[in-house]
Amino acid sequence: MVRLSVNINKIATLRNSRGGNNPDLVKVALDAERFGAEGITVHPRPDERHILYQDVFDLKAVIATEFNIEGNCREQKFVDLVLANKPAQVTLVPDVEGQITSNHGWDTIKHQEYLKEMTGIFQSAGIRVSIFVDPDVKIVEAAALSGTDRIELYTEAYAHQYQQNKEAAIAPYIAAAEKANELGLGINAGHDLDLNNLAYFASNIPGLLEVSIGHALVSDALYLGLENTIQLYLRQLKTY
Repeated sequence: MVRLSVNINKIATLRNSRGGNNPDLVKVALDAERFGAEGITVHPRPDERHILYQDVFDLKAVIATEFNIEGNCREQKFVDLVLANKPAQVTLVPDVEGQITSNHGWDTIKHQEYLKEMTGIFQSAGIRVSIFVDPDVKIVEAAALSGTDRIELYTEAYAHQYQQNKEAAIAPYIAAAEKANELGLGINAGHDLDLNNLAYFASNIPGLLEVSIGHALVSDALYLGLENTIQLYLRQLKTY
């Protein structure tokens, strides 16, 4: 079964919009676990516009499932944060300053030596490493040379094309996944996956281990409730 990691950035955004601690981020994370989530994902950014650095410490102290910290390893503060908390997984994302949301994967060919260095730092601390990549076979091949444990396929392009031509939308992801399997890389995926497109994606990506979903899941929870929404997402993944 493909694991569901719930990204709680949007919960932190809502909390920060009014100050205080409502909604309580830690409680939401614990409730998400109780409702069936198999992991919790956070993506702290330098301006702390959603996840605060202190949130990471608070969450690490209580989370019982897999903790995944995403972010830009070119920021030393992020590297220090990850090493101080030792999550199950760190996902390396090539954000740029002021970026609203992640919108591209690493050029693992151009940055291969750098990624090799960073992968080694985190793995030496006992942290599994995943590198955020576009669905490109050459990029996957270069990612493998960095020594990473997994890749995370950036799925925005798939989500945008899904309604028009789902077979064409998923084709490059299947090719990238097949190459990852050939090279012994674990496969994660995330960005704009939702209740409409998730099952098709999960059923067609060989070796898919984990999806990280935040924006769509939290948006659905406004209408459907958090517990019901998590169960609906799990249902999309249960046979794969």
